[in-house]
Amino acid sequence: MPYCKLGLPAARERFRDALDPMKRPFAVTFLGFLFIVVGLANSIFYLSKGPLDRWTLPVSLIGVIAIVGGIFLLKGRNWARWLLLAWLAFHVVVSALNSLSGSVAHLVLLAAISYFLLTPPDSRYFSSAH
Repeated sequence: MPYCKLGLPAARERFRDALDPMKRPFAVTFLGFLFIVVGLANSIFYLSKGPLDRWTLPVSLIGVIAIVGGIFLLKGRNWARWLLLAWLAFHVVVSALNSLSGSVAHLVLLAAISYFLLTPPDSRYFSSAH
């Protein structure tokens, strides 16, 4: 039966397509939720830490950037993967100011996440319209 654009079968098809787990690669799903959780944890930790100081808002904003990037990564927005890679690169630089081992750990994370977000098949997910 052909699907009409306004009928119930077309709505079912759109709903089925929205739930199709094969459309989004597992690595993108995992990383999207990981960035959301890390951003939430970062924001909650710094906002509940105690009295507000001059670093509370900027550090919380960094967590919000991770949340926004994670949400739009799940939606397949190309700019979101670049935002999250820049977010991680920022952490490499900031952690290098504190310790070499922290910097190396963030650098390894940046390399691994870059691999998944910039190479096929995951990179193809961002080239299609979502």
